Amino acid sequence: MAMKYRLLGHSGLRVSEISLGTMTFGEDWGWGSARDEAHRIYAAYREAGGNFIDTANVYTNGTSERFVGEFMKGHRESVVLATKYSNAMPGADPNAAGNHRKSMLQAVEASLKRLQTDYIDLYWMHIWDGVTPVEEVMRGLDDLVRAGKVIYVGISDAPAWWIAGANSLAQLRGWTRFIGLQIEYSLIERTVERELIPMAQAFDVGVVAWSPLASGLLSGKYHDGAGKAEGRLSGQGMEQFLPEKQRADRIIAAVRSVAGQVGRSMAQVALAWLRHQAVPVIPIIGARRLAQLEDNLASLHLELSAAQLKLLDEASRVDLGFPQEFYAKELVRTLRFGGLADRLVR
Repeated sequence: MAMKYRLLGHSGLRVSEISLGTMTFGEDWGWGSARDEAHRIYAAYREAGGNFIDTANVYTNGTSERFVGEFMKGHRESVVLATKYSNAMPGADPNAAGNHRKSMLQAVEASLKRLQTDYIDLYWMHIWDGVTPVEEVMRGLDDLVRAGKVIYVGISDAPAWWIAGANSLAQLRGWTRFIGLQIEYSLIERTVERELIPMAQAFDVGVVAWSPLASGLLSGKYHDGAGKAEGRLSGQGMEQFLPEKQRADRIIAAVRSVAGQVGRSMAQVALAWLRHQAVPVIPIIGARRLAQLEDNLASLHLELSAAQLKLLDEASRVDLGFPQEFYAKELVRTLRFGGLADRLVR
């Protein structure tokens, strides 16, 4: 089955239905892929029809961008290249990180050099710093677009209210808007369904999911005892990213049950669940070995039944909180629509 493509948010940009994450390219952080294996992963993804490459200025201390730049030679035009700015490794420069113009300009110039390209297709603001004025961010990104260094812009790891305000401001002033939203989204992490997913729907922003396998938890390797010595979550300080155990156990049991029913890997089931959501979701798959990539790509050919989706949904459900759960109460629903909710046609 051939790779399919989606329009990313409110744009005409065509991206593959799975993105290749390259945070694993390079061994600088102790758990990535050496150059030759990274190249095999990249080549296999391209051979499968993938065109959406995701990296960042800080990934493996810049090695990820250097590898991607090298691997793209000869076919740069057919790649939708996405990288990010905002984060920096610990140091003495207070302006090395952040969303401000100085950080933005220095980061984009350094990324262009490492990537050996004249432009970036999609430039993500990697994380909200909580201090830079929104007009500085949006005007700065628009300047990069007008200068031809960047074509589209996206937002990652920011509150829904801030993104809504940023895109509204950009639209009002004729600046470039965010067309992509990159968030952690998986069976383990579903709290984004409270505000971020509805915001993305309302503003026609494409959803791209990082850590769709919850750093490998949903592959079952940590619960099975395999991969603990080399997995990302086994590193020092990574215990802060582990979910609550009882809930994780319940979700993984459901994924394992569905995997047994369909005769596929747990990772494929978890990725297929994302593809079945009401809002189109493009997962970023980050593989350290070619076999992992091939297994993840096979999820595109897996259809889950309504019963299987219900099992996964119920095991992973999160409280939506106020006001969503307030709206769902029968009396409130009746009063909101004067008793005629069932006769309202949309």
